[in-house]
Amino acid sequence: MKLLFILPAVGRKDGEEYIGTWKMEPLTIAALKALTPPYIETFFFDDRIEEIDYTIDVDIIAISAETYTASRAYKIAKKFRENGIPVVMGGYHVTAIPDEALEYCDSIITGNAETVWEQMLDDFKNSRLQRRYDGERGAIPKMPDRSIYNGKKYLPLTLIETGRGCPFSCEFCAITSYYCAKYTPRPVDDIVSEIKQSKNKIIFFIDDNITSKREHILALCKAITPLKIKWASQVALSVAKDDELLKAIKKSGCQLLLIGFESLDNANLDQMNKSWNYKLGERDEMVRKIHKAGIGIYSTFVFGFDFDSAGNFDATVNFAMKHKFFFAAFNHLLPFPGTPLFERLQRENLLLYDKWWLKNDYKYGDIPYRPKNISPEDLKEYCANARRRFFKPLSILKRGIASMFRNANPLITAIFFSQNKALRKEVDKKLDLPVGTGIDEGVIK
Repeated sequence: MKLLFILPAVGRKDGEEYIGTWKMEPLTIAALKALTPPYIETFFFDDRIEEIDYTIDVDIIAISAETYTASRAYKIAKKFRENGIPVVMGGYHVTAIPDEALEYCDSIITGNAETVWEQMLDDFKNSRLQRRYDGERGAIPKMPDRSIYNGKKYLPLTLIETGRGCPFSCEFCAITSYYCAKYTPRPVDDIVSEIKQSKNKIIFFIDDNITSKREHILALCKAITPLKIKWASQVALSVAKDDELLKAIKKSGCQLLLIGFESLDNANLDQMNKSWNYKLGERDEMVRKIHKAGIGIYSTFVFGFDFDSAGNFDATVNFAMKHKFFFAAFNHLLPFPGTPLFERLQRENLLLYDKWWLKNDYKYGDIPYRPKNISPEDLKEYCANARRRFFKPLSILKRGIASMFRNANPLITAIFFSQNKALRKEVDKKLDLPVGTGIDEGVIK
């Protein structure tokens, strides 16, 4: 029996390479490989870095789809099904709207695959493949099998899960909707074993909030401190309120924390169900505490809520520049299916199209709804201009000097300048990137 894994790309502009910072190893595929019995021969095409061979001799296809890659996933599935090869799909998007996915494939897996993957393969082997398999949400992952990456080139960092989910209920977040605002930690011993097997000493813990369970993260920090790794992850701003935790995180090798500030406007934070972010205390002081600990901050902001106006953008960029953040993202609000945000905009008749991810000419950066105080066109341009301003050469230089004072490690300095330079180039490379197209039309990756 032969199984082919496929990770779809978002899309590509004509004549341009695929977005460089998106070329991280796909942990989902290694996780599925680990669940696959050894008698099954496996293959893998990563649509972001290589061409898909639609003539390959396999028995079944497995595609992992996110909302941004759903259109591309459906096109890939169509070609293989036309050749008589059945397709199974899973992923966040499939879990959010399973009925849509079922229109484009033979079977779907919702939730996490750990509890149903082998059953699905056994059913297929015995000619009784079901239309739908519902996995548990928050299942504990097995040790990923990264041998599936052999021969492929990814960014030199390892992605590892320390848990799944997030306890908060932000209106726009697909993750909290997917895991029903719950967090399931992974055994610390398993995480340590995976780190020891990694060929990289730079780790990105992909949790949406690695500090969700205090006892768990403290135990993890204690266990990984002797490993001398350098790591980054995502946390809530509340980490600055816990001196013991902040010290443990830094001691264990943390170099960078991604923090969702989302908005500097309290009314916006109320609307997105994130009022706790401003109730923590003085925002500037908490930023200073994290920086004083020697940890960089990747700040993220979201624009397009009801209380945003043109002035919010300048204030936010000024805030990011004042604190000389390691990185910053200035994103427009995007209604992902299955989220309370999507349902609210649909209920209020503010969506410009029901399924923006399937719109033929949808481009990265397009606004698929009507904001209250800004036109969709202006919101798109304001976000792009905020990125352009933050990643100007002089800004990169000033922030780089500040980063060196916080953390004098030469490797971190090299990462700062190389990645800020890459992100500067990608501001306009991402803007108007065609979603779901441009991959098969050319060979440049």
